[in-house]
Order: sequence, then structure tokens, then C-alpha cells
Amino acid sequence: MTIDDPACPDTAPPTTPGRTAGSGEAKGTWNALRPLVLRLHFYAGVVIAPFLLIAAVSGLLYALSFQAEEIVYAHELEVPVGDEILPLSQQVHAATEANPDGTVTAVWPSAEDGATTRVLMADPDVEEGTSLAVFVDPYTAEVRGQLPSYGSSGALPLRTWIDGLHRDLHLGDLGRNYSELAASWLWVTALGGLLLWIGRRTKNRRALFVPERGPKSRRRTLSWHGTVGLWAVAGLVMLSATGLTWSRYAGENIGAVQDQLGGATPTVSATLEGAAADGSSEHAGHGAGHEAPAATGPDVGIDAVVEAARAKGIEGRMSVVLPAEGTGYVVKETDTQFPVHLDSVAVNPADGTVMDELRFADYPVLAQLTRFGIDMHMGVTFGLVNQLALAALALALILLIVWGYRMWWPRRPGRPVARGTWRKIPPTMLLPLLAATAVVGWFVPMLGLSLVAFLLVDLARGLVARARARSQRSRTA
Repeated sequence: MTIDDPACPDTAPPTTPGRTAGSGEAKGTWNALRPLVLRLHFYAGVVIAPFLLIAAVSGLLYALSFQAEEIVYAHELEVPVGDEILPLSQQVHAATEANPDGTVTAVWPSAEDGATTRVLMADPDVEEGTSLAVFVDPYTAEVRGQLPSYGSSGALPLRTWIDGLHRDLHLGDLGRNYSELAASWLWVTALGGLLLWIGRRTKNRRALFVPERGPKSRRRTLSWHGTVGLWAVAGLVMLSATGLTWSRYAGENIGAVQDQLGGATPTVSATLEGAAADGSSEHAGHGAGHEAPAATGPDVGIDAVVEAARAKGIEGRMSVVLPAEGTGYVVKETDTQFPVHLDSVAVNPADGTVMDELRFADYPVLAQLTRFGIDMHMGVTFGLVNQLALAALALALILLIVWGYRMWWPRRPGRPVARGTWRKIPPTMLLPLLAATAVVGWFVPMLGLSLVAFLLVDLARGLVARARARSQRSRTA
């Protein structure tokens, strides 16, 4: 949020990135574009920054919530290592005895020494979209506790609450507008700040990457703002792009484009022979709906199903989704840490044969990239390193916003640049720029609508300023 003012003595003359002040045509191009970038960065910095600050603070809390969850729920998650792991069916039976009103929908077997097995249930006492997780000691079948569990990552109440704060401020669909607005503008603000920073500091290249020292001043604050923003810009753009995939409006557009490009995420087909077909593709027969009635008929049991899946290479962290009516078991690897293990198989409950296989390597490239991006945004791809990187990015964004307001506050409301400078942009550059802006504004609606609002406010400010100027001239005449 670099809020620059040409009237400030600290501000160096604008130059073209990587060129000297006398670089001819390139200098003229940047000088024509810089006022627009500066004005956009100014409005985004002042108006959108509060939303970004909320997203950054809640995102910082979320990045730290993984470790906090292990501490807060240690009793449910960890047990003393025993001599032998009991059959999975015995562990599931212990969970159903502890909660007879629940319906088992999936089982996450213990994946490492000292970890509990998680039996997920549909339960009327938990809110919609959330499962009840029953934690079972795999060595003794002792039930260690029951907690609501949310999402494919199995977020427990602490992380779920922080996730809700980050996503929608616990205000439902209305609150999701805040996070979409923040994600829509984060990449614009970050890239705009990058252009402004590298476009004004060319003689001393070291100053681009290393902040100035010395007594407190606006120049030093600007130096810290610019250098930290330069180091963080790639991560901030990644967070913005991946965050938009979850948004209400831009997310729908992204999903539609992904489908058109053949990048939809496939799923293993678990439809039993003779069951009603849904007309979907080969790998789209089994969704995430765990509320369907349990299947009836012969069943080889969950232990045989897991053995059949392991024979096909399904190992490590996994989720065993129990069959619904007309479908078989689905056994999915759930290890999202790099290198990921996300293969899955469908198993016939009647005889334990594998009906279908789906390997992560067979996903479309776009689906793989989407998976990587989302998991990195959630802090799971590289485990603790990923979470620390997210925390560092969130802290950097918080500091950038604080420094930006610190520079702006003494000179509020501020005058980012003289009006009418857009007329200096050559039509051959202005028209494509307007077209690209319109396309991006349509594709990312919250960005487009807020940009229109900025233009209207800017126009109103200009009209008011002109009226005041005319009034002042008439009084002095």
C-alpha cells in the first residue's frame, strides 16, 4: 500500500524499471502509466486495506492453528504406542457403541505410531456439513473422545472456528463478500506496489531489496514498505489466486473455465453394476455425499476392503468412505504433503474386488495445479514449513498495511496524483488497457464493481474540487 505523493520531498522522480531517466520511449510509457497505477494503489490502499488486514490477521491465526490443534486436542489425537493394532472393524464397533445414534460415513485409520483412528459419523447433533469424529485408540479400542470435524483436512473445532473467521467472519454468505473483496484486490495492490517500487528506485539496486536504516522518517518507512513488499509479492499473488477459487462469484467463473479446459478434478467411479447410472464420466460416479442411506446386502467388511486397497498401492494416510445405496467402498489416500499421495480405488463390498482405480498422476495438469495451490493456501503441502511461510506472508501483509497507513495518515485525505493524467496515455495503449480491465472486472466481479465505485468516488471528488475552486475564484473576483 505505497501511498506516494509527488509533492512530498522524499519522493524520487519516477523512472522506468531497469532503465535510466533518459530512456526515451520506455520512460514516456511508464510516466504515462504511473499516475494510473499510483491512483489505483492509493484507493486500494486506503479503502481495501481494512479488509486485507482482517484477512491477514485471521490467516496468521489459521497458519498457527495446526500446531495449536495438536496441543489442545492431544488427548483425542495421541495415544501411547501399543504392541499390536486391532482390526479396523473392532475399532469402528467401539465408536458405534459410544455413539449409537450416529451413522458411520467414513473411517480414517491410524496412519502412524501413537495416532488415533478417526471414525466419522453423520449425527443429528452436529451442524450441517460437519461430521462427528469419534477418536479410537487403535491398540485398545478405547474411545478417546468425540469432536466435530469439518472438511477434507478434518479440521477440529479450534481450526474450524478460525477458518470461518477467515472465510466469512461467521456471517455466512454475506461475510464471504469481505474475503472475496480482499482476495480480488490483493494481487492488484501487490503488483501495483511492485511496479511503483521498482519504477522509482533504479540507481541503487541494493535499495530495492534491503530497507534503509537510520532515524525514523517517512522515507525509511517507505523503504521498509517497498522492500518487504518486493520480497512478499509472489506469495501474496499466490494467496490471492488460490483464495479466489473458494469465492462465491469469481470462484464460479474459475470453475467454469477450468471445466471448459478439461481441468475438472476427476473422482473414482464406485457405482455398482446394475445401480442407477447418473450419466457422468468414468471417474465421476462417487461424490462426497455421506448422508445417503447405508448399503444393504453382502459385505466383506472394512478390513478386507482396506487390504484390497493396499494391494493396489493405497498406503499411508487414507480415508475409507463407506458404501451408500448403489455404490461400493471408496478408499482414498489423503497425504497432501509433498510428494502427494492422493490415489483412490473403489471396492465392491460383496466380494472385495477393486472396481475402479484413479491415480493422481492421471489427473489433468490443471487439476493437479489447482490441488497444489489450494493445499499450499491451506498450509498442508509442505507441513510445518508451509505453515511458517503462510505466517510470514500474513505478518508481512499486516506490516505493509500498517506502514502504508502510517505514511498516509499525516497527509490524509491525500492527493495521489494530479487529475487528468490518463489523457496522456496513447490510445494504442489506453484502449487495450480498458478492454483488459473490463474482462478482468467481469471475471472477478467484486474487483469490477469496487473499481467502478472508486471511479465514481474519484469523479465526485473532482467535481467537488472544481466547484470549490470556482466558488473561491468568484469570491476573490
